[in-house]
Amino acid sequence: MTTGRVNPKQRLEDQGISGLGNVYYNLQEPQLVEAALSRGEGQLGRGGAFLVTTGKHTGRSPKDKFVVRTPETEDSIWWENNPPMQPDAFQTLKQDMIAHMAGRDYFVQDLFGGADPAHRLDVRVVTELAWHGLFIRHLLRRPDPASIDSFTPDFTIINCPSFKADPARHGCRSETVIAINIADRTILIGGTEYAGENKKSVFTLLNYLLPEKNIMPMHCSANHAPGNPVDTAVFFGLSGTGKTTLSADPKRVLIGDDEHGWSDRGTFNFEGGCYAKTINLSAEAEPEIYATTSRFATVIENMVYDEDTRELDFDDDSLTANMRCAYPLHYISNASATALGGHPKNVIMLTCDAFGVLPPIARLTPAQAMYHFLSGFTSKVAGTERGVTEPEPTFSTCFGAPFMPRRPEVYGELLKGKIAKHGATCWLVNTGWTGGAYGTGSRMPIKATRALLTA
Repeated sequence: MTTGRVNPKQRLEDQGISGLGNVYYNLQEPQLVEAALSRGEGQLGRGGAFLVTTGKHTGRSPKDKFVVRTPETEDSIWWENNPPMQPDAFQTLKQDMIAHMAGRDYFVQDLFGGADPAHRLDVRVVTELAWHGLFIRHLLRRPDPASIDSFTPDFTIINCPSFKADPARHGCRSETVIAINIADRTILIGGTEYAGENKKSVFTLLNYLLPEKNIMPMHCSANHAPGNPVDTAVFFGLSGTGKTTLSADPKRVLIGDDEHGWSDRGTFNFEGGCYAKTINLSAEAEPEIYATTSRFATVIENMVYDEDTRELDFDDDSLTANMRCAYPLHYISNASATALGGHPKNVIMLTCDAFGVLPPIARLTPAQAMYHFLSGFTSKVAGTERGVTEPEPTFSTCFGAPFMPRRPEVYGELLKGKIAKHGATCWLVNTGWTGGAYGTGSRMPIKATRALLTA
């Protein structure tokens, strides 16, 4: 049985996926919350938020992510950073996953990656968990109902947490797998309930496709001055280094908190929502983000809460330091309705310095900016990846190496050209430690960083 609105020529059966149980197409938030509750996937929280835990996977699994090696990708993928999977192994994986899906209910969301209609990616996300459908509906951009009738996916993501991969049979590393096949226009995710794999898979696709159109894909947040999109700022940084927090400035218009493109027309958000870390979140320091944690359909991921009152504990990291909330952009009162900005006036590179050596802020020449962009010195923040339990100094090229399928110089040349053409001013901002290294010093106060940026 199928339920919901869908292009009648683009059902799953038309994509070779048949034999499933009930298939629910493009359910909206109330229906997805109801489905997730009835299936026992989580609990209802205060204000109608949805509370979930994700088992042993509470962060991304970058070592289990593969790109299928085909003639199309042979010379364009940065293979030293993106482990290859052979095409025949992928086809076996796909066949086995679809066979595993037989008789089970699935949830389908047809969504856009990219706020600029000229450069968007039409993505179909097929999820075993109803709350994953809710999550990705928040994080990507939602088409108006009428356009669903003609929606044709450019790429399809199939996410099946109950499927366990076989390394010997599927050419992967463990029971967990994220396999990207550009030629097949398919991404397969298995063996993990962590919702962030869905959004980062779309980001990886856009990071591969957009450079061919002279568009710079950026692991950054962005905002602009009220009524003045020309005054746009972008904040590069690894997960957990302050992109979401610093871009959610009540005195500026939020474009987006994590993934953007820089085209010849300006800046555009890839997403339609935010995925914010909630550890030590407070109403005083970050009122807008804090308020979303008790809004209807916000997904609360891996947070400890009181079973009776459902009150969240923002200080308890016993499940993970990578506790998060996912919500649509319009839950932030000063969010841009279009998610579009001008050419960045300021390019800010956030580094989480666990050694406490770098200054709170420094202006960079374009050459220095390229050095910091390509070297990407920062820290992996606790919990953002499996096995990371405390700040871990790292060099993550382009401030997003796990999501960069092409070689770093491709992105470096694009950014260098954009900065030169549009005269952006570049800054290095340390959101890590001051007064000593991790364990001795203290984390840079967010209010102090905001004051420096405003000045």
